[in-house]
Amino acid sequence: MSEQNQIETAADDAVTLTSELIRIDTTNTGDPDTLVGERAAAEYVAEKLTEAGYEIEYVESGGKNRHNVIARLPGADPSRGALLIHGHLDVVPADASEWSVHPFSGAVQDGYVWGRGAVDMKDMVGMTLALACHYKRNGIVPPRDLIFAFVADEEAGGKYGAQWLVEHRPDLFEGATEAISEVGGFSITLKDDVRAYLIETAEKGIRWMKLRVRGTAGHGSMIHRDNAVTKLSEAVARLGNHRFPLVLTDSVREFLAGVTEITGWDFPEDDIDGAVAKLGNISRMIGATLRDTANPTMLTAGYKSNVIPSTAEAAVDCRILPGRLEAFDRELDAILGPDIEKEWMELPPVETTFDGALVDAMTASVLAEDPGARTLPYMLSGGTDAKAFQTLGIRNFGFAPLKLPAELDFSALFHGVDERVPVDALRFGTRVLDRFLRAS
Repeated sequence: MSEQNQIETAADDAVTLTSELIRIDTTNTGDPDTLVGERAAAEYVAEKLTEAGYEIEYVESGGKNRHNVIARLPGADPSRGALLIHGHLDVVPADASEWSVHPFSGAVQDGYVWGRGAVDMKDMVGMTLALACHYKRNGIVPPRDLIFAFVADEEAGGKYGAQWLVEHRPDLFEGATEAISEVGGFSITLKDDVRAYLIETAEKGIRWMKLRVRGTAGHGSMIHRDNAVTKLSEAVARLGNHRFPLVLTDSVREFLAGVTEITGWDFPEDDIDGAVAKLGNISRMIGATLRDTANPTMLTAGYKSNVIPSTAEAAVDCRILPGRLEAFDRELDAILGPDIEKEWMELPPVETTFDGALVDAMTASVLAEDPGARTLPYMLSGGTDAKAFQTLGIRNFGFAPLKLPAELDFSALFHGVDERVPVDALRFGTRVLDRFLRAS
């Protein structure tokens, strides 16, 4: 079989593997009592890698259903730093009643692979697994060591996945200097049908925060001046309505400058939100990287309608720009006041520069499959397992290449209803990743 036919076979395999991975329910609720866990998917991945000839590390990280799989493919030059390619096996919950296709069907229809995880991120896992097996079966030796990591628990912060592995098994990533993973390398269509592929070079920090207010319990029929529900509601409303200041980081400025070069659009700071709206569907993601955000997501209080509770709690999802943590804390204290108790789980921001041999290889690999396109850096408003791997001194990028239809609202598919990935995009991405891994 010719090399070109081999890659096309690997692309076919990527579609099949993505579909089969979606059919394995790996729902992560963050609650040990209701999560499904990644074990079945980890066993599936381990079986495929073992059949291809790898000696794998199969790591249990927190209970019977939390599992991770790591394999290393030796490269031609062992003195070079290894490249880590990582992907998470868990997915967020999905309510089947809201979907037009069952979220765990993995259906391949209408030119798409459908289901929870199709873009977050069993598509990248499928492409990575297909190429890892292809290389091993065909004796392909990459320029440097490749470490393939399929991990648990990203959707709940990685406590039983990347964070656990970094803390307890850093030996698995020995020698790794650079990494690629999700939410980067996808295309957006700009003026005159010019496509730009966005490579993630930065992501905001995460703080999942719980606010708590204490008051005086009592009967709901009486007058109460110390009502915990009222005090919490007022504080949450102030925070939810607060607009944090505009801060243009280097990665955002470079992205906007690249769009200006392609389209001629201006992005004046006195109307930056209006200018970013020109970007269409992607404007929600880019707009969220212009400033810190703090979005209330859950309220909890009371146990009976005629009882005033002594405590009330709220959950708030905070996303903080690189370099903004101290300023964010000062604003938070001023907004909430002294009577609000705060506790949180925090993950740091990630930021690197858009330069170097690895970036050049990404760009060349994309252009070989889509001549005339551009690559641009951008900041992710969410978070990935890069937050864990950067603590090992690894330089992180988001590069899961997909050539997308101009009309597809890609950002809305993440954690959304009817999540799906185009079959042609999976095949394109497999070809691009193959070029990249052989050149990096």
